This record gives sequence, structure tokens and C-alpha cells, in this order.
Amino acid sequence: MKRGDDTDELLILAFDHRGSFMEKLFGIKGREPTAEEINEISRYKRMVYDGYVKATQLLGKRGTGILMDEQFASAVARDAAKNGFVFAMPVEKSGQDEFDFEYADWKMHIERFSPTFVKVLVRFNPEDDISANARQMKRLKELNDYLHHAERKFLFELLVPATERQLASAGNKETFDIEIRPKLMVSAMATLQEHGIEPDIWKLEGVDAEEDARALVSQARADGRHAGVVTLGRGESTTKVVEWLKVGAKISGIIGFAVGRTIFMDALKACRSGAMTENEAVSLIAKNYGDFVRLWRAEKNG
Repeated sequence: MKRGDDTDELLILAFDHRGSFMEKLFGIKGREPTAEEINEISRYKRMVYDGYVKATQLLGKRGTGILMDEQFASAVARDAAKNGFVFAMPVEKSGQDEFDFEYADWKMHIERFSPTFVKVLVRFNPEDDISANARQMKRLKELNDYLHHAERKFLFELLVPATERQLASAGNKETFDIEIRPKLMVSAMATLQEHGIEPDIWKLEGVDAEEDARALVSQARADGRHAGVVTLGRGESTTKVVEWLKVGAKISGIIGFAVGRTIFMDALKACRSGAMTENEAVSLIAKNYGDFVRLWRAEKNG
């Protein structure tokens, strides 16, 4: 029996960012945050969560969810669990080119919070460093087997960064993203599946062409699998994310999105600069998330 997920809609507000969150909002890079900074970062994470909660007061909980980290949002995770929200938490070390676990005792951390989904972010290009790919797959297989044995749901975020040769061949990043990356994503998924790594849901970069979106779903569900696909935002502009969601909403098997910085970053920056109050930032985050949810559902049902 192939692993899969029976979720028919999953619309995630993602704010599990750690390194990028610290650097872009607080200017912290190359060092650990102080205790005071951790408290301030956690306060800003709570604002994103409050925006999500505010949005669900109009949207309802069904089909919605959040993705947050333990480092700065452990209180949010506990509150989400208490209030019955669908939530995911990452296990990867932030900002690493090669996947490794954030904690040596990562199983204990999963058991402590018991998230709806355990999420991993992996940078995996099947034509890149063979040794690094093998090391990643060994760790991922260990995670995969633990989650399946424990009957916990597995959310796999796959990024396929270009190699220097691929980028040179494409000429520029935009051409790589449109013409080369989608096929590499399918190949990466197939390689991971061949090594026994079976996510319940794939969290994938957006693609511009409908045939590429269909190819991703086809690979996610190859050989009788039932895995779903959600489209990630990659910090792109609202316009670009809307384009990707419109493509995905029409494809059976793409069940939603996981968008973060596009929803919350401008609001939090405005709050940090004093241009917006905390309540205003929370309201803007709620509006932005709600707009994406309504767009998705309109395109899906239209």
C-alpha cells in the first residue's frame, strides 16, 4: 500500500522561516540572536499567527493551516494544537544547502509538539553532487521510516536549485525556472521515491505551464500513490504567486498552497518601521491570507 493523504484542501500560511526572518526583519546574520531578540522575533511570529486566526474567523478552519517553527514559535504551536488548527512544523536545520536535522533528538521534538504534519525542506537537484544527494537521502529515509511507523503525516518541501552548468545552459534564471526546473523537479521526485522516500504531501515550487503542473501531480501519484501537491510561494510577488495558484487550482491533485513571505513580510516590515501599528499589521496579514484563500477557491470551483 502506497502512502498518501486524504486531504482535499490545504491552504497554508507559512512562517517557519528562521534565518531569512532574522536577517530581513532584524538584520541578524552570522550569529545567534540574543534572548531579547528571540523574544522580539517571537512576538512578530505571533503577529502572523494572530493574522491567521483573524482570517479564520471569517473563513472558518476547514481547509486552512499554518506552518511554524519551534525556535521562535513554540508558544504558537501549543496554542494551535489547543485550538484545533491544522499545523506543520519543520525538522530541518535552517539555511543549509544540504539537509540535516535541526536537533540531534529530533524524534523527541516531534513527539513533544505532535504537529499535524512534519515538514522538511530539501534542496535536491538530481544532476548535482552525487555524494551530497546520497547523504541527504539516507537522512530522509530515516525520517520517512520513523514517520510512517509512527503514523505521522509527512510534508516534503522540494527546492531544485540550478547548478552552474544548468544556469549557463539556460542563459538566465528565468529561463531555467520556466524551461528546465519543472523537468528536474519530476526527476528529483522520482529519485526520492525510488529510494523509499514517500511524502503524504509534496510542497513544490510553482510552475508556469499547465502541462508541467500535471507532470508534477503525475509523479506524486505514480504507481498508485495518493500524495497531494501544494504550491509554495518562494517569497515571490503577489502577482507571480497568483499566476502559479491559478495554474494549480485547475489541476486535480494540487490541493492548495503554502505561502508565507508574500503574505506577511510587507506588513511586518511596516510594523518594524513604525509605519503601521501591530493591530494594523495583523489585519493586513489576515486580509492577504484571506485573499489567497478566496482566490484559490474561486479558481478551483470556477
